[in-house]
Amino acid sequence: MGKVICGICISVDGFVAGLNMTEDKPFGELPNIHQSLCKWLFGQADQHKHEIASLTSAGAFIMGRNMFGPSGTEYDTWEGWWGEEPPYHAPVFVLTHTARQNLALQGGTTFHFVTDGIQSALEKAKAVAGEKDIAIAGGANTVNQYLQAGLIDELWLHIVPVVVGQGKRLFEDVPPIDFEILEQSGTDLVTHIKYRIIK
Repeated sequence: MGKVICGICISVDGFVAGLNMTEDKPFGELPNIHQSLCKWLFGQADQHKHEIASLTSAGAFIMGRNMFGPSGTEYDTWEGWWGEEPPYHAPVFVLTHTARQNLALQGGTTFHFVTDGIQSALEKAKAVAGEKDIAIAGGANTVNQYLQAGLIDELWLHIVPVVVGQGKRLFEDVPPIDFEILEQSGTDLVTHIKYRIIK
């Protein structure tokens, strides 16, 4: 069985998204937050092939409702921010309070909507992932819940040299955690640190 991993872009002050996410602003209202936190994915893709591949190579993914789509969207018809072929190419389990039929899109991505909590989503992901890893894709609240429960084996932070100031913060209400650094690398746009969580 694979590991439970989480790879996430983060500012140096700990934020992964801004406030008031909308259909047009999936990373919130803060100026340039999408560009600031994710431009290494696009502007330096060739230099970060390993990290980009790692973000999308899991056998199953888990994400929160707000990562799938913002509040106020037509939830029953919304298909996510990724177009007809999302980058996951595997089952994605969406944590939500509102049930919905599975959503199958091109490239092997099917969104499954889980209404009975993080443990249930993880069990469902393990059942389909086989020997591959399970990735906790975000957002901050979802990652924090899995960290609180001690269910993540490795945390891969992609730290961008920007201070955001407010928004959705990683490590909110998370108990003390000891890490071991497994790998580190970077460029002028981002520092990658792969941690093993010591349990």
